[in-house]
Order: sequence, then C-alpha cells, then structure tokens
Amino acid sequence: MSRTLFLYVLKRYASFFGGLWAAVLAIFLVTDFVDRAKSYSGPNWARDALVLYGYKALVVLHQVAPGVLLLAAAVTVASLAKRGELTALKALAFGPGVILLPVMLVASVVSVALIGFDDWVVAHASFRADEISVMRFHKWGDWGANNAPKQWFRHRDRVFNLQAGDADDGFGNVTVLTLTPEFTLADRLDARRMDSEGGTRWRLTGVVDRSFGPDGRVTQVVNRSEQSYDLGVTQALLSIRPGKPEQMRLHVLRHQIAARRQVGLPDALYRLAVANRFAYPLAGIPAALLAVIVAMRRTKPSNPITAFVQGLLIATALWGLMVVARSLVLSGRVSPPLAAWLPVLTLGMMAATVAFGEPALRRRIGQRALRHAPASSTGRRI
Repeated sequence: MSRTLFLYVLKRYASFFGGLWAAVLAIFLVTDFVDRAKSYSGPNWARDALVLYGYKALVVLHQVAPGVLLLAAAVTVASLAKRGELTALKALAFGPGVILLPVMLVASVVSVALIGFDDWVVAHASFRADEISVMRFHKWGDWGANNAPKQWFRHRDRVFNLQAGDADDGFGNVTVLTLTPEFTLADRLDARRMDSEGGTRWRLTGVVDRSFGPDGRVTQVVNRSEQSYDLGVTQALLSIRPGKPEQMRLHVLRHQIAARRQVGLPDALYRLAVANRFAYPLAGIPAALLAVIVAMRRTKPSNPITAFVQGLLIATALWGLMVVARSLVLSGRVSPPLAAWLPVLTLGMMAATVAFGEPALRRRIGQRALRHAPASSTGRRI
C-alpha cells in the first residue's frame, strides 16, 4: 500500500471525525441549554451554568464518540467517491484496504483512548454535572434514587438496618437481626450507635439486646450502655457507596461488586458498568468498519449527506440495541457482560455479512485462494 495514500485517507478521516465530533457536541449543548434555560436563575447563574456545561461537554464527547466514528467513516468514503478518487483507486487496482486500514487505525486509537478518558474524566464529570443540576438549579432527575444511602444489608445469618452514617464515621440508629437456619428471628440488637473496632468487631452504644424463642416470643431483654460484639462483618463490607455505577471509577466498581455480593445487594448494574467501560468505546471500531463497507458497496457516487443519514440510522440502531440490552439485564434475562458486548458483536457480524456478501470481495478472496493453492500433477491449481 502506498504510504502517501495511507496518510491521505487517514488525515481525511481524522479531519471529518474531529469536525463532526465538534458539530455534534455543539448541537447537543445548544439544544440542551435552550430546553432548560428557564430553570437557570439566581445569583451568578451564568457562571454556574458555564461550569455545568463544561462538565456536560466532557460527558457528551464520550457518549457520542462511537457514533461519530461511524458517521465520519461513511462521510469519508462518500467524499472520496464524489471527488472521483474512489473510482481512481479501483482503476489502479487498489483494494479496500487502502481505506479500511487508516480508518481502523484512527478508530482503534480513539476507542482505546476513550476507555481511559471515561475512567479518569467522564465518571467524575458526570457526577459533578448531576450535583450542580441538583444543588444549584434544583433539577433532581434520578439523583435521589441513585444517591440515597443504603440501609438494609444481609451477611450470612445477620440482617443489618443502618439508618444513618457510614462505615468510616460510624452508623446511627442501628438494628441487627440474627436469623436461625429456619429463617426465624433468634436475636435482635438495637443500638443508638455502631463503630468499627477493626476486623469483625463493632462497639455498640445504647444497646437493647432481645432474645427470641422458637415460638417467636421474647425470652430475654438486656440493656447495655456500651458493648463490643463480633458481628461477623468487616467495615469494608458495609462500605456500600450510593450513586450511579457509571459515575464510579473502575477500582471502586470492583470493590462495590464484591461488597454488595457479600451483603446480599444486587450488583447487575455495577457489572454492566464495568463491562461497558470497555465495550462501549470499542463499539466504534466495528461501527466504522461497517460504515466503510456499506458506503463502498454503492455502485454510484453517494452524496456525503446521504452517507451521513445512512450512518445516523446505523448509530440509532446501535443505541436502540444498547437500551434493549440494559432492559434485559434489569429483568435478569441476560448476563451483564453479554449485554455490554452484544452491540459490538452485532456490529461485527453485520460488517462480516455485508463484506462477504459483496461480489467483488468474494472474487478477490477467491483469486487469492487460487494463487496460494498447491499445484496438481498436471500443473493446474487445485
């Protein structure tokens, strides 16, 4: 492959990607601001809104990147075709690789970079955008549902109800229930405060200790001002963080998954968030590949606007598939890793189907197979 052609296509695709990325970002931010302008008021609202949209811009850059990789690939091929360059490349016997390889290189670099960008920048930016919307402009959304502290935990034969506080600073208004193998109540501890003493030992203050018989009746009540108990649960296991899984760093997500499993809380959305941290950015690679193959199959030069709309339809289908996959995870019908990678696998299968359905590509593969086939005794290729 000509180095000059490789760099030419690479620069053209990169320029289209950068321009479309900036255009989509600007359209989203302007539309969002116009839609919410009435809610921005009060002292220094302009400064606060500017900070808010700075964080939103970082989030949107990540969210739209795979779709923009797809759109830019379609527009690049359409642009080459409109200028007659695609026809010239075919006339000079250049294969599809002269376009596919530079597009795949740019898409791969951007996709891999997005993984780190999501973990180091986007997770925090998304949280700060939601926080400013709630605290400054009183736009709650799902903030309350995701950031309400968890109160109920189960670990082995104990159930904990922790009304206030956290594992680091101690809990307030605590109830600890001990269950029998038959799932009946054996003991109940109520305390005004619970603080970790290290390991599985906790110091309870203002304790009321009730014991129950097999018939469910109270057999003993003991009041203690302060007492140390081995509750069989460590401080780390009760460090359950509220918030959206998508707004947590990878190491925090992994810790939360382990902790939630230990205390009997669902972890499907957290596992989905871990898988999506890799799968969503990498979806841009097969998406760009599919866009190039679809655009190159056209027998007539296509208008860049037509290619843009075609790519937008594929991006919309990808988004719809992600929504369906998330719903299947919530209903427990699909495992989170499979749901996260389903769009990537679907795009890859579509690209392979379209590629091998192209007659010219089949002929090229057949010709290569003949060239490398062993010769028979008559000198013919078999």
